[in-house]
Amino acid sequence: MLMHVTAQTFTHTLTIYLKDSNAYGNTYFARYFEWQGICREKWFFDCISPDMLQKEGVFITKHAEQEYLQETFPFQDVSCELNAYDVRKCSFWLEFRFYADSRPVSVGRQQIVFAGHDRKIKALPTPVIALIQQYVK
Repeated sequence: MLMHVTAQTFTHTLTIYLKDSNAYGNTYFARYFEWQGICREKWFFDCISPDMLQKEGVFITKHAEQEYLQETFPFQDVSCELNAYDVRKCSFWLEFRFYADSRPVSVGRQQIVFAGHDRKIKALPTPVIALIQQYVK
């Protein structure tokens, strides 16, 4: 009998502050890239490896993009949902879905590559790939 495993989704909530907005009161677009990094690090620390695999190597962001769907403003809470996809031996993609007041406000993606301390691409440890796979949606 085949069992269907439901993917986990990591969620992290951030609050927008005045420093995150421009003179018109809407959120700077660059904050979403910063928030991608915050959510990625929190997910990796909480769900994959608290030491961030520092002894084994480094993570390199090969590609990052962000699509803006709706404006956000100071003092709104923004919830970020994170899932992985296209997990390979040395890399994986992350999707970030941002919501404010239960409405989608932005979607972003990153391709992450694992490398040794010499910056040469290398395979992710097999147990780490298995943990990342739990977040494939």
